[in-house]
Amino acid sequence: MKSLILYNSDGRELRKFVPLKEGEAGFYCCGPTVYNYAHIGNLRPYTHWDVLRRVLKRFGYKVKHVMNVTDVGHLTDDGDDGEDKMIKGARERGMSVWEIAEFFTQAFFDDMKRLNILVPDVVCRATEHIDVMIDLVKRLEERGFTYEGGGNIYFDTKKLADYGRMALLERQELRHGARTQVDAQKRNPTDFVLWFTNSKFANQAMIWDSPWGRGYPGWHLECSAMSSKYLGECFDIHAGGMDHIPVHHTNEIAQSEGAFGHKWVHYWVHNEFLIMKGGKMAKSKGSFITLNDLLEEGYEALDYRYFLLGGHYRSQLIFSSESLNAARSARRSLMGRMADLLREAFPCSKDDLGLAVRARLEAFDTALGEDMNTPRALAEVWSLVKDDSIEPGEKLAALFSMDEVLALGLASAGRESRQVAADGELSLLLEQRGKARASKDWAAADRIRDELLSRGWKVVDTSDGSRLEKSE
Repeated sequence: MKSLILYNSDGRELRKFVPLKEGEAGFYCCGPTVYNYAHIGNLRPYTHWDVLRRVLKRFGYKVKHVMNVTDVGHLTDDGDDGEDKMIKGARERGMSVWEIAEFFTQAFFDDMKRLNILVPDVVCRATEHIDVMIDLVKRLEERGFTYEGGGNIYFDTKKLADYGRMALLERQELRHGARTQVDAQKRNPTDFVLWFTNSKFANQAMIWDSPWGRGYPGWHLECSAMSSKYLGECFDIHAGGMDHIPVHHTNEIAQSEGAFGHKWVHYWVHNEFLIMKGGKMAKSKGSFITLNDLLEEGYEALDYRYFLLGGHYRSQLIFSSESLNAARSARRSLMGRMADLLREAFPCSKDDLGLAVRARLEAFDTALGEDMNTPRALAEVWSLVKDDSIEPGEKLAALFSMDEVLALGLASAGRESRQVAADGELSLLLEQRGKARASKDWAAADRIRDELLSRGWKVVDTSDGSRLEKSE
C-alpha cells in the first residue's frame, strides 16, 4: 500500500492512514439536506471526498463509501434553533415536504454526475432509517445519557467526560445560550435534542411513532445511526465541512460514543469554505450560485471541478469570475494538449512505461498521499505534459492514469480527437478515390469505395463531385 497522510481534526494533526482492517477503508461523508438546490459552495466538499475515495482505491484499498441524504426536516441552526428547512422549502415552492425532498435529491445527483463525482456505494435516506435512529436513542437511554424535557428527549452532555474534545470546547467559555437561544428544558447549554415529540411548528408533516410519542429525530442523530449501520460501530473516516466541528460533529461523537462505549471514528477529515467577495456563500442569504448558473454562462461543469482541485481542501478558496475563467482556460489548454497527443499516438501499455514517466507518476501519487494535495497533483500533470523527453504514447498512458483520480474528462478529449482523426482519414480516402477516377483507375476507385462502405459510409457521386452518406 502507498502511504497516505491525512489531517485528523480529532487531535489537530497529520497522521498516516492506518485502516482498522488491512486493505479496506470505511468512509462516511455528511450528505445534502434536500430542501433547495445545492450551491457551488455545497458542491466543493463532495468533489474533494470524491478525490479521497479515488485516492484510496488507487493506493490499493477496497473502499466502502457511505453518504446520507437528509430528507427529514431539521432546523436551520445546528443547535436545535431556527426554522425547519423542509417546511420552509415546501412553503416557498408550493410543494409538499415529500415532493421537495424527492425533487432536490434528484437535482443534487444530477450535479454530482456533471462533476464526475462517483455515487457513494451506499446512499441512505434519513426517512428510510427512522427505526435505526430510534434504536440508537434507546441505547443511550439504557446507558443513562438521556432525559425528558417538555416532551422532547435530550442528550445530557455532562454525562460524557470528554464532550467537545474535537472542537476543543473545554478551552472556550461556554455560557448558557451562547450558541443558541435559551431552551428552558435543557439542563446544560450544550445539551441537544435526540427526539422531538413537541414540535416547534404546527402541522409538522414528517413525524413517526416512537416509544416517546409521535415525532421526529434530531438532526445529529441520523448520521450516527446510518453510518454505524453500514460501516459498523467503529470505522475509519468521517468527512464533512469544518463548520460542522463545533456542534454537529461534536454531537455525533457524543451520542455515538455514549451509545457504543468506545471510540467511534478514527479519522475526521474536514474541508474549508468556498468564499465569495461578500463572505461564505449561504442559502439563508437568499442569493447563491448553482452549477446550472455556471452552465448557463457557458462554462462546463468540469471547469468548476478543475477550479476546485486548484485549491487544497483545507484552505479557503476564493471564487470569482476571473478565477473560474482561469480554470476554464487551463482545462481547455490541457484538453487541447491531449487532443494533439492523441493525433500522434495511442496510449502505451502501463508495463511499457519508461523510468522518466514512472517518476512523474510517483511524484503525482506522492502529492496525493500528502493530505490530498490536489494543487501539487495538477502541477505534476502539467510538468508531464510539457516534458518533451517523454514519448507521446507514454504521456497519454500516464495522463489517463492521473485522470482516474482527477476526473477532468481527459478521455473526452480522446474521443473528440479520434473523431477528428477519423473524419480526416475518411476525407483522405474520398480524395484518393477521386484521383483514381480521374486517372481512370476504376479498380482502385472500387477498392476505396468498398473500404468506405465497410466503415459505414456510402459514396454518392454527383455532377458536383462525390460525397459521403452514412450507410443504412
